Amino acid sequence: MSNTSIPSTASAPDAPAASSDITGVGVSPGRVIGRVARMAPPVEAPDPAEKAAPGRSIDDEYARITDAAAVVQAELTARAETVSGDARDVLEATALMASDPTLAKAAKKLLDDGRSAERAVWEAGTSIAEQFAALGGYMGERAQDVYDVRARLVAALRGVSAPGLPNPGHPYVLVAVDLAPADTATLDPAQVIALVTSDGGPQSHTAILARALGIPAVVAAPQATTLVDGVEVYVDGTRGRVIPDPSDAERADADLAARQSEALVPFDGTGRLSDGHEVALLANIGGVKDAAAAVDANAQGVGLFRTEFLFLGRDTEPSVEEQVSDYRAVFAAFPGKKVVLRTLDAGADKPLAFLTNDDEPNPALGIRGYRTSLEKRQVLVNQLRAIQTAREAENADVWVMAPMIATADEAADFVGLCREAGLPTNGVMIEVPSAALTAAHIFATADFVSLGTNDLTQYTMAADRQLGSLSALNDPWQPAVLQLVQHVGQAGRAAVSTEAGAGSAPGVDGGTATASASAATGKPVGVCGEAAADPALAVVLVGLGVTTLSMTSRAIQAVSTVLRSVTLDEAQTIAAAVVAAPTAADARRIAREHLPILETLGL
Repeated sequence: MSNTSIPSTASAPDAPAASSDITGVGVSPGRVIGRVARMAPPVEAPDPAEKAAPGRSIDDEYARITDAAAVVQAELTARAETVSGDARDVLEATALMASDPTLAKAAKKLLDDGRSAERAVWEAGTSIAEQFAALGGYMGERAQDVYDVRARLVAALRGVSAPGLPNPGHPYVLVAVDLAPADTATLDPAQVIALVTSDGGPQSHTAILARALGIPAVVAAPQATTLVDGVEVYVDGTRGRVIPDPSDAERADADLAARQSEALVPFDGTGRLSDGHEVALLANIGGVKDAAAAVDANAQGVGLFRTEFLFLGRDTEPSVEEQVSDYRAVFAAFPGKKVVLRTLDAGADKPLAFLTNDDEPNPALGIRGYRTSLEKRQVLVNQLRAIQTAREAENADVWVMAPMIATADEAADFVGLCREAGLPTNGVMIEVPSAALTAAHIFATADFVSLGTNDLTQYTMAADRQLGSLSALNDPWQPAVLQLVQHVGQAGRAAVSTEAGAGSAPGVDGGTATASASAATGKPVGVCGEAAADPALAVVLVGLGVTTLSMTSRAIQAVSTVLRSVTLDEAQTIAAAVVAAPTAADARRIAREHLPILETLGL
């Protein structure tokens, strides 16, 4: 390999753990040392015998509940306006849950025997959360959100602050059982230098936002509950290790990691391998603030523009004019560059009152993404019209894709709607095995596809991506998942491009090429899931036929540096060995053995 001459100076990846070590799942790379600060204790449950104050009627107590809900919603909405992307989505979704009358009405029914508003909210919230947990899947994960809202409502009723992140007066390693979405969304990487949780999974809100912020993180580490405030710990977010009272060797390793991060090559705006083979490196964004971060990172464009931020927390869909304004603001940040916009991905963990059904027994397998257009088509039609209007007003190279496509018929239907709207370059998300296996038929109408590896992994492995107990299954290194990626890559290379727009078709470098040239190179296959942000996995994905990678802006520099250490032939050789591995652990090990630069860079 072209990079085998690079010496490895980092600690050995498979060093045996000492008995005092705490192990979990490393979900965000980095090696640091800091003092522990634990999350504040949760809101205490009101006494079961707690009654309403003398003279207060049921209506009085119910009014207190609705007032508290308004306070919590306003607080969360205000916090959402200070952040963007995933953080904003999480806060807005939690605010929407706080304002949902279901909890308040359930609590009102419990006021008949004189219970206090605090106790009624607590019991009602517990009952609803337990119902969600029993459903499992996406709805099971929402149980934690209900508990969070329940605690915030009780705190508001008591007139005290809801528990939140600690503030010890210095940077710290945050330790918690898990983090409520609203707390996760406001992590400050200047203060929280690492994150350790006893629960959670590799695709939980905690893990995803830790990666987006560049904070080393270890989740699903049960022994983390033994850590106490003030103890110094070494945290390795790559290997999932937490070591109390670090030795001189761990201190030296943390110092080395700080120096290694400086060895990353600044991204010059063109993703390429060492032989010059180009692989466009794009950013995942959720709004205008994220677009600014992507520009600062020199991203070649946007590979996933999530549009949910416009729709969440509303009783009605935003007008076409509102959508045009927000889309233009993002498009304007990328003149002449590609912006891949995903149409509304509502449903499952993102319910919308005007679009989705909250009575589905298994929302993760229900009406979500493109499927919402089967009964309420006008919402999608309006969004496509807004996208085209915004596209015509700006100079970005706008591509559009639909989420949760399962069949070639669905792909053809979506592409047809886009064509009717005047949009020239249209594709679909590959998130379910059926779409991956029939990719050749999907390419018959779609100009490109983008693999959403988060959902593709959980649907392939039948493992809820939010559950720490299933983290071993919910791993994009699983051979079954990589074989599906390989199948899609092969279909992309074999596809013959049809004319898109004014006689051009999407090119493998993320730009455009003539139709005749595209016929020789196939159609683009992108990855916009979390897998693209893993530098080792990025090499494997390129070797499997992926042509563009989209990730959090913070990951671009590391991914670019590692990609530039291999040729296309070498990437394909590594990918072939990885796909043939029997287990996810073997796949990861094989890739790392072929990429010693990962150790040199501390990745």
